[in-house]
Amino acid sequence: MMTDTRQLDEGRLLAGFLDGSFPGDQFHHEQHVQVAFLFVRRHGMPQALDAFSTALKAFALAKGMPKLYHETITWAFVLLIAERRARAPEATWEEFAASNGDLLKWKPSVLDRYYTPETLWSDFARTTFVMPDRCDPRIL
Repeated sequence: MMTDTRQLDEGRLLAGFLDGSFPGDQFHHEQHVQVAFLFVRRHGMPQALDAFSTALKAFALAKGMPKLYHETITWAFVLLIAERRARAPEATWEEFAASNGDLLKWKPSVLDRYYTPETLWSDFARTTFVMPDRCDPRIL
C-alpha cells in the first residue's frame, strides 16, 4: 500500500490512480495536477482532456465519491496544464511544478482569476464545462 505520496515515482502514482489503488485520502490537489500533467504528456491535447476526465470519474467512483468530480475544474486545469506544458515541453514534473506553483495551490485557486464563485460552484459547472466568466484574468 502506498503511504508517502511525496516520494512516489510517476509510474506508481499513475498506476495507482488508474487501478484505483491509490489511497483517496492521499490524493490531494497536487496529485490531481501531477496526474493531469502526466496525461497531457502521454496523450497530448485534446485526447488528455477526455482520458483524464474519464479516469478521474472512475477514480472518484472507486473511492465512493462520484459527486466530487467537477467537469469545469477538471477541464480548466487540464487546459491550463497543456498550455503551460507547451511552453516548456521538455520539462519534468519537478521542473513544471517549480515553474507553475499557482497551479498547485487549491486555496486560493488559479481558477479564481477566470471564474466567479457563483459560476464555478454552480451545479451546471459541476456537470458541464463552462467557459470563464471573468473578463480580465489579471484582476486577482
